[in-house]
Amino acid sequence: MIDKDGFRANVGIILCNDLNQVLWAQRAQHDSWQFPQGGIKTNETPEQAAFRELTEEIGLGREHVELLATTRGWLRYRLPKRYLRYGNKPLCIGQKQRWFLMRFTGDEADVRLDLHEKPEFDD
Repeated sequence: MIDKDGFRANVGIILCNDLNQVLWAQRAQHDSWQFPQGGIKTNETPEQAAFRELTEEIGLGREHVELLATTRGWLRYRLPKRYLRYGNKPLCIGQKQRWFLMRFTGDEADVRLDLHEKPEFDD
């Protein structure tokens, strides 16, 4: 979902445990690491998107986490010009994000990176 200003709506999730360690996952087939995140679908709230992404990317449902906090507004960043896809309409110039802090309350075995044919993460 790209807004009228060219920003794609996105959510990010910082998942911590009782020791305040955070989950940072390795992207499948890449040498890069990131927090779970993803786009917001039409007619989906940022919170709904955060829980959907949590399930899709690491296999956790609402029953495995406690929502602690969220950013109040949108955080925006622009893509470097070399990454803009001028042939795409509407043109996406960057992302606007809402971030969610969640505490993991489940068991380690609840984390599943293999639930989809093309997993987002592999470590």
